[in-house]
Amino acid sequence: MKPLTAIIIGAGDRGVRAYAPFAQNYPNELKIIGVAEPNMERRTKLQQTHNISKEFCFESWEEVFNQERKVADIAIICTLDRNHFKPTMKALEQGYHVLLEKPMSPDPLECIAMEQAAKKYNRKLTICHVLRYTEFWATIKKVISSGEIGEVVSLQLNENVEVMHMSHSFVRGNWNNKEKSSPMILQKSCHDMDIISFVIGKECKRVSSYGSLMHFREENAPIGAPKRCLDGCPVEHECPYHAGRYYLGEGKGWAKKFTEDYTNEGIIKALNETPYGKCVYRSDNNVVDHQVVNMEFEGGATATFSMCGFTREQTRIVQIMGTKGEIRGNMEENKLSIFDFLTKHETIIKFDNPIGGHGGGDNGIMRTFLREVRNGSKEGDVSSASASVRSHLMAFAAEESRLKQGQSINIDDYYASLAADSTSYVN
Repeated sequence: MKPLTAIIIGAGDRGVRAYAPFAQNYPNELKIIGVAEPNMERRTKLQQTHNISKEFCFESWEEVFNQERKVADIAIICTLDRNHFKPTMKALEQGYHVLLEKPMSPDPLECIAMEQAAKKYNRKLTICHVLRYTEFWATIKKVISSGEIGEVVSLQLNENVEVMHMSHSFVRGNWNNKEKSSPMILQKSCHDMDIISFVIGKECKRVSSYGSLMHFREENAPIGAPKRCLDGCPVEHECPYHAGRYYLGEGKGWAKKFTEDYTNEGIIKALNETPYGKCVYRSDNNVVDHQVVNMEFEGGATATFSMCGFTREQTRIVQIMGTKGEIRGNMEENKLSIFDFLTKHETIIKFDNPIGGHGGGDNGIMRTFLREVRNGSKEGDVSSASASVRSHLMAFAAEESRLKQGQSINIDDYYASLAADSTSYVN
């Protein structure tokens, strides 16, 4: 069996660190034979790592699809959020199967159009909702499906973003401004909308939401704080977000995401030139730093989701309450507790340390996607685009509700109002 071939479109962090390494670890399953990336250093690095011919090294995704023939079996698209739609549509049209980084798009019409295009061209379109592919969430799904805790009545999920991850990615970083990327509930938490729907196994019918940007605002800047942390901040030793102290200390690993030079000199240079050196109170960020979502599912089950940037650890904590028992879990601890109401017996499941990012989900989605490409796409596949669109619409509806002061949004009505408008994107 020959390995499937893929081209990476967007050689940033996710493309290079999350998905491309699968080809190195399992060369019998996947071979990276092309790259499209405007940044020469990133493009060259991926080319050298995977021994890619210069013929298949492109500066833009447009060059890929201007070729006389398909370059590969698969397009792995990891561009920034607002650059997902056009290359995905072109790839599907030209016969590529597509693995697309989440979120699909900041535009709900584009999300639906991509789903429709995948059906039209009979191509596999998988969105990187990697949590589904972890042992942690797959086990929860299996326990619920078995009936062990009875019928799910309510689910509570907390996403602890972790305070420095919040400041790095969503205050200073690529996803700090919803007009340039996506709203927080879509960019960070479409994972959570998806995994809640996945384990409950029923369609969400209504959502409402509240949240705001409460802290990382200019009016909260310390007196005398400069625009950049290294320009002599008077509260350098009192502010937990000081860029120099963090990126040259415990957060040095995060510096790899914004500079190729990991020396102290290289990091200092980047902090003076990139947004990562800005004061967190004087950035152009506008995404929320906390948000809650209430959901009602088919049959009456409810779910509550809380995302907060002000936590000491980065994890997801879940509690699922059924008619016969309860599940509790913490992803950081990689442990589940299953309690039986009748016997009062508690089963503790402790998983081995996962291999790969997102609790093993990055490896899991690659293996599942490749298997589904070989076997043919089915609507019931764990990674079907239709399921991803539905969970994306939950996030879009939650954001609309938040902006409308918590007004309840009916998902079916919301989908119907969009579906007709999206057809012009495909036809």
